[in-house]
Amino acid sequence: MSNPFEPLSAAEIQEAVAIFRQAHSDERAVFCSSGLEEPAKTEVKAGRAADRVVRFLGTDSESDGGFEVLVNLSKKQVDRLDRLPNEAQAPYGYLDLGVAIQLTKNHPEWLAAVKARGIPCDTDEDLKRIQIDPWPAGGYPVVELPKGHRAVRCIAFVREDATDNGYARPIHGLICHVDVTDQQVVLVEDSGVIPMPPHSGRFDSAHQQSTRTDLKDLEIVQPEGPSFEVDGYRVKWQGYEFSVSMHPVHGLVLHQLSLQDRPLLYRAALSEMIVPYGDSDNMHSWKHVLDASEYNMGMLVNSLKLGCDCLGEIHYLDANMLMFDGSVNTIESAICIHEEDYGIQWKHMDMNMLGANEVRRSRRLVISSIATIGNYDYGLFWYLYLDGTFQCEVKLTGIVGISTYDEKVHRKDQDFRISDELVAPIHQHLFCVRLDWDLEGGNNQLFESNVEALPISDDNPHGMQLSAVATHLKTESEAKRNVSSSSSRVWKVINANKTSSFGLPVGYKLLPGNTPTLLAHPDSPPGKRASFAKHNLWATPFHQDEQAAGGEYSVMHSGEGGLDDITSSNRDISECDLVTWHTFGVTHTPRPEDWPVMPVEYCGFHLIPVGFFEKN
Repeated sequence: MSNPFEPLSAAEIQEAVAIFRQAHSDERAVFCSSGLEEPAKTEVKAGRAADRVVRFLGTDSESDGGFEVLVNLSKKQVDRLDRLPNEAQAPYGYLDLGVAIQLTKNHPEWLAAVKARGIPCDTDEDLKRIQIDPWPAGGYPVVELPKGHRAVRCIAFVREDATDNGYARPIHGLICHVDVTDQQVVLVEDSGVIPMPPHSGRFDSAHQQSTRTDLKDLEIVQPEGPSFEVDGYRVKWQGYEFSVSMHPVHGLVLHQLSLQDRPLLYRAALSEMIVPYGDSDNMHSWKHVLDASEYNMGMLVNSLKLGCDCLGEIHYLDANMLMFDGSVNTIESAICIHEEDYGIQWKHMDMNMLGANEVRRSRRLVISSIATIGNYDYGLFWYLYLDGTFQCEVKLTGIVGISTYDEKVHRKDQDFRISDELVAPIHQHLFCVRLDWDLEGGNNQLFESNVEALPISDDNPHGMQLSAVATHLKTESEAKRNVSSSSSRVWKVINANKTSSFGLPVGYKLLPGNTPTLLAHPDSPPGKRASFAKHNLWATPFHQDEQAAGGEYSVMHSGEGGLDDITSSNRDISECDLVTWHTFGVTHTPRPEDWPVMPVEYCGFHLIPVGFFEKN
């Protein structure tokens, strides 16, 4: 196969499952995650063909964190079948969540607490109207669990019917703790009855009193077709070339990105994210979900066939996902590729030359996917521009976490009124993108640039002069950096062995966008479990096994294997096969305009050529 990163076909997944079943006959074995085991970077760069290997994570009849298996399709064999190390856990799978929901709805103490709130729950139809959201239980050990067991916390809401907004009527004060390994409820936590909100939060167009009628049609047409080419999962556009795939944890991945046959990045993808809540309300105070790795964000992508935000000539790519029972779910149109006009690329009117007025339009290639994880929807977008810039953007939308308002419980500085009867807590969404550099195909260096004001002196009598000061970051500890708007701080990756005609090394700078860091205390559960969120920048020398900013196995863990551990030996990065990790995101203080559905909020960063070209 010419593309070493070609995503797994449905037939390949089914074949791998059959090979696994022959080697592991446990009837209770179920799957939590699957994906292509990416071939070694050295082999890919050398152009050598690699075996097609499938990686499965799952659980079985053993009361531990589960198994990991590598199935070699090229050799028709299991290369490795191991129990997960120490107390590591496989990700939460569909079966885990389904079991937790059913155990909750069948538990007498939980049902009694629901009835105490005046909510009917005697019939199957009654129970269908109750929506259960299982949340990860790591970090806050409310109940002592046996070693290696996995748990979730279940919170609940009531719908009027199947089309209702499931988050408008929270069953406040009620949390069901479920040991999904033993498949039993271990605690029903009831902090008291608060009356149910009476109003619906419907946001579908069928239930609105009116919708806009004065917007005229806006059509985007490309009568000659798009300017990009797609061959399988390999894409070419305006000198760019790359392949795209869908990883179970990282979601949308770009591989071997080059521009005009000059390598830029070997791999670019989200590594991890954390959503910590900053609230004293016991319905939220423990929440800090690692959405990417705990829930397998890449396996929760939408089919964009009927719900895409793209216009124009669109090319879609499917993604094949393994279900818990070994069947394959093909998500049609999981990846969207299209072009967008982007306004002015550059313009100038020469006032000394009558009539001289030049302008060029900008255009960008968009590669996108959208994943829904409970109440939130996350769009991951990569943009490639004509001037050599590329951009990563996350679009956040969906429904904010909510509680029924109680003046005795909720604080005005933590819980914000979004309706007469609902409040939403302050929280953060922090994303860490891993950039595996291959700038000009060699080792790279990392620099930080700060613009400083020079002191008043004989040479600077008016105090107006500035100096751009570049610092070479040579070790992992030196590269733990945060943004500084006061000094216009940026970071630059260069290839010191490739220079322009006027002697400057070719490079790209990372221009940060929205860049909060984790506000929770470093010793808090999210501070330990999501150490990557403490800094906006980290850098490491490449290692094939270091792709997880929050640790390879994050379910129920305490932060093991995250960036704090990865960088603990303070390795030399002065000139190496460089990997940078960039944390950015949103600190969300909810507002009434976020209800009943949240308008898109944006965050991300740009990578901009600096001396990579000789001119514009």
